[in-house]
Amino acid sequence: MSTTQSERLRGLLEPLVSAKDLDLEEIEVSKAGRRRMLRIVVDSDEGVELDTCAELSRAVSDALDESDVMGDEEYVLEVTSPGAERPLSEPRHYVRATGRLARLTPTEGGELVARILGVDDEGVDLEVPGVKGRKATARRLAFSEIAKARVEIEFNRKDKKEEEA
Repeated sequence: MSTTQSERLRGLLEPLVSAKDLDLEEIEVSKAGRRRMLRIVVDSDEGVELDTCAELSRAVSDALDESDVMGDEEYVLEVTSPGAERPLSEPRHYVRATGRLARLTPTEGGELVARILGVDDEGVDLEVPGVKGRKATARRLAFSEIAKARVEIEFNRKDKKEEEA
């Protein structure tokens, strides 16, 4: 996608996404056979409901029909939320993942699986699970010390409500 098209799409889409109290996470234009695919990823602190995606999709479709930003070629529009194992690249992503398990790759190397306990402007507070019966340990990483991070799916984690009961 050309920078000009990317900037024009962002300019067209951001007000529509903001009107639904969502964050515009990603815009991707790719080839899908003879057609192009326009994929718009949105998110919020409360998550994104299917009905909200559908409403936004209609608003985006109408706006795109009225503009020439996508040109004359056919395209398929997809409005979606990030996947469960989404990469964590912005501080707001870490805030939304607080309490969840994440796989982090520090810039110094290695890999770390830890629970995100807290987030501030500089970095994240983590709880690293103990190995072989040892206690969990606390660790702090500045955002500048994180090369990659992704939420880990937990299938057998107890819900907080279950733990309190």
